[in-house]
Amino acid sequence: MPPTDSFASFPAHVWEKVLSKVKKAVVFMDEPCSESLHWSAGGAARLFEAGARNVKRFSSFEAGADDEPKAVFVVSTLLKGRTADVIKDIISLSRFQYCVVFTAVPHSLHLGPGSSSSSSAESEGSPVFERFEERLCEWMGDMNYTAEVAHAPVAFARLSPQLLLAPAFADLFPLLESDLQSVNEKRPEKRRFLSVADVDAAALPVQLQVKMKAFASALDALLEFSNVREESFAVGPMSRLLAAELANHPQAKNRRKTAQNKASVVFIDRTLDLTGAVGHHGDNLVEKILSVLPPLPGHVTDVQVDMWELTHLRHTSEVQGVLAPGCLAQNQSVTARLLWEAMLVAKQKEAVMEVRRQLVEAASKENLPIKMSLGRVTAEQLSSYVQLFRGSWGAVENHCGVLQLGLATTHTLRHPALTRWDACLAFERLLLQALGDSGLPDVLKQLLPLVKSSGSGAGVDPGSGDLNVDELLVLLVYVYSLAQETKSRSHDEDQVEKVEGELIGALTLLLTQQTTLSPLLQDITGVSSLEELTMERAHTALGRVFETLRGIGHARDHLKQLRSVYSAGDGVHQATYRPFLKQVLEEIFNPNRPECPDIEHTSGGLTDLLKTGFSMFMKVNRPHPRDHPLLFLVLVGGVTPSELRLIREAVSSHKAGTQVLVVSTRLLRPADVPHLLFNTNRLSPDIGV
Repeated sequence: MPPTDSFASFPAHVWEKVLSKVKKAVVFMDEPCSESLHWSAGGAARLFEAGARNVKRFSSFEAGADDEPKAVFVVSTLLKGRTADVIKDIISLSRFQYCVVFTAVPHSLHLGPGSSSSSSAESEGSPVFERFEERLCEWMGDMNYTAEVAHAPVAFARLSPQLLLAPAFADLFPLLESDLQSVNEKRPEKRRFLSVADVDAAALPVQLQVKMKAFASALDALLEFSNVREESFAVGPMSRLLAAELANHPQAKNRRKTAQNKASVVFIDRTLDLTGAVGHHGDNLVEKILSVLPPLPGHVTDVQVDMWELTHLRHTSEVQGVLAPGCLAQNQSVTARLLWEAMLVAKQKEAVMEVRRQLVEAASKENLPIKMSLGRVTAEQLSSYVQLFRGSWGAVENHCGVLQLGLATTHTLRHPALTRWDACLAFERLLLQALGDSGLPDVLKQLLPLVKSSGSGAGVDPGSGDLNVDELLVLLVYVYSLAQETKSRSHDEDQVEKVEGELIGALTLLLTQQTTLSPLLQDITGVSSLEELTMERAHTALGRVFETLRGIGHARDHLKQLRSVYSAGDGVHQATYRPFLKQVLEEIFNPNRPECPDIEHTSGGLTDLLKTGFSMFMKVNRPHPRDHPLLFLVLVGGVTPSELRLIREAVSSHKAGTQVLVVSTRLLRPADVPHLLFNTNRLSPDIGV
């Protein structure tokens, strides 16, 4: 099988191991594994086809029925601490006689992060898994009952043949300068790190080390299935650490000796370009769908699609929850899957026209009385096509996937929040021009009236141009991600501090005026109700936010060449944003470019050290990412749909003979970035312990 086909089929392939065990079982699954199954292998329907009797959440409040003697647990975490407690709780409330546990974390990491560099423990069996099997029998109440524990790398979700996401690593995010203090506090007797670029993996907290090693292990399993031996490259500090983990993975060394296919793997830190992640300039339909439709519960990527237009129900609050929602993941229909893949990378106008074309074709196949209309595609037009299927249940079943994507498009195009999307885009364009003419203090001053005029929480009319606090934070990330691109002034620092103080004060007042707190604001402030939110608490929380924002502007300081994502305007041309990913791809695919020092070769060994030494005295052919016909881009911290199109266009424009496959920790929408920056503890991710 060609490595590109292996890449696309790997997420479904690893589920076969799980599916072989679910016959006559009740299946308990955590959210990251559920999302992988949802996108890659057909969701819960696939479990029932394989013989499962029931599927339930992985929760202490769930249990098997009295007539369900077999259970299968599928988790993305270590079999320790909280994860083990939940398994024990479920078994204690049930009457199981046969339990199978699958974990996406390899056995070596259950021995501790320091043990995974050695394969000696693996050769002696799986002692931690064997001990856990004994505990399962104890919890079931009889040591003669059957228990099995195994590793299954169900880490990836297949969104397209060229894109895999890793739901279990959705909150894995590169470190920022603001994290240095916490890292240095844990090593008082040792040399202090002055920059994130200096941090080594051993200095990081154990939870983050485990998360990074688990991600490297998942990548190794993917490369092994694809029969690939790789040359690794890194752009950014976290990427360098992850590339090193992959290089030192015990199974990787054996794989490289026997693998037939060659590939380059380039890791890239998301923090090197947050401008593209929070910007509203993408012109992509999927970005807007993900941003305005409600998320599917328990999922990072998918959304709920209201299906009421296919029924005769009245669209009122009384029928909420009566009808199961649709979604974007389409595994049953080839036509729907191809439509989704086109929507993912196309410009909005092209995507909307393709949705209309597929709806027209579906209606024609069912001989429905469709009225053709040319010209601009509107939400009302798409809605009228969908409603032709109302009551024709056979036709609905035949084209359910296309109808779900059609309704997702319809609801997005007429969603009132798109007005605020356009408002954000307009502000970003103004700020982009202002950055070329002014220093950071002047740019921040332009945001002050915006903050002061913004409405409160739920009081913001979705159809108005007023921005809520979450959207104001997105704009602040946009500004600070370009902060080092502004004109430098000797007195900038004092002025910046003064304007930041005014912004913190205005935002504090706005926070305390909220009628409800969004999930992001709850996480930033550490409170769940307005009664707990004092002025002092809000002010302190926003102080931490601005400390993080200041670090964003320095994310590219350590780079030698790719230091800018901003092109200043002149009398003829406006200032423009230059995507960092596009610059990296230009360096990779343009044969006329000299070797870029920021794309570090990390598959280190004695040969590479010798080449580095000899290159001081003579010309040596050092490895380059374009050396191989296959290129894996591993985007640490997420990728946007617009960047997926950018990758495709870059490969096409350079007529590169290289096939590019993307692995990302998540598919980003602008609102995700404040969550990743301010809400999650990058140093202590959840590993289930």
